[in-house]
Amino acid sequence: MSRRAPPEPVHLVKGRRDAALKALVEGVPYIRFLGIQFDRRGDELTAVLPFNESHIGNPLLPALHGGVTAAFLEVASIVELSWTMIWEDLESGALDAARLADGGLPRLPKTIDFTVDYLRSGLPRDAYARARVNRSGRRYASVHVEAWQDNRSRLFAQATGHFLMPERPEP
Repeated sequence: MSRRAPPEPVHLVKGRRDAALKALVEGVPYIRFLGIQFDRRGDELTAVLPFNESHIGNPLLPALHGGVTAAFLEVASIVELSWTMIWEDLESGALDAARLADGGLPRLPKTIDFTVDYLRSGLPRDAYARARVNRSGRRYASVHVEAWQDNRSRLFAQATGHFLMPERPEP
């Protein structure tokens, strides 16, 4: 009679997930440049853009620059899409978080098109975004992302993106 291996301790699973997310985010210099962070709860990610004076585009209002808003939404989409790609491999043990930290980052999806709806001015404060993968196949993915500041139901921007998926190695 074969015995199953005991489940990993919770702190090791959490540490592996956090290490993988950290490697994914820190592997992209532009994410660090903008100061975007990610809050992970299980497999759900919330992107956080801490307020920075350099993000202001119109100092008279003041309002977040449209390019910063678009970049924030696109980064949230790409990281969510990448996270969903690596989650299963990470959970099964097929992907080692230490290998990710040592530069073994999988190739990221490439943007085909990205359409942003600016719903209202982004205020000079922290912003949050959550992306949802609508469709993800071997070659193509569609993602919707929404951004808010103080009130989750009061979006200041949303976007839809289409991405070319990187080729995945055969198991």
